[in-house]
Amino acid sequence: MSVNDPRGPSVDSRTSDAKSKTGKAGKSAKGGKSQPSSGPAGSERLAHRGCNTKKGAVTAVVPWPDRLFVADPAPLIGVAERLERKGGREVVARSPTRDDAQATADWLVDRFSRLVPGLPVTATLEPGGGQFMVALAVSR
Repeated sequence: MSVNDPRGPSVDSRTSDAKSKTGKAGKSAKGGKSQPSSGPAGSERLAHRGCNTKKGAVTAVVPWPDRLFVADPAPLIGVAERLERKGGREVVARSPTRDDAQATADWLVDRFSRLVPGLPVTATLEPGGGQFMVALAVSR
């Protein structure tokens, strides 16, 4: 499609302009010209122009499926950004049974393989307090 068509190509970044070091709307304080994203290499991806334009000031959200039984689900875009930047491990949800926690862990590993393709993520289940915590960790 043409770049002027809503289905045409557009470069998308998970890092919003507000979070970038260049300031509001990607403009530098002195020159007024747009600067490249300050996010990690590879944080850009191809998107439809219409989709990229619509998200504007709306925070990107990865929805958790209704079939998973979880409590306190973490916002996954933030988790992805932190794991990509710092590495380490982060608890992302709690489940009442081991089977529910395993289904959640499997879904998370699959989701992160597409959300952040170059980031090797593994999931662990940790029992405690009559429930199971699901944690994601970067395995470098």
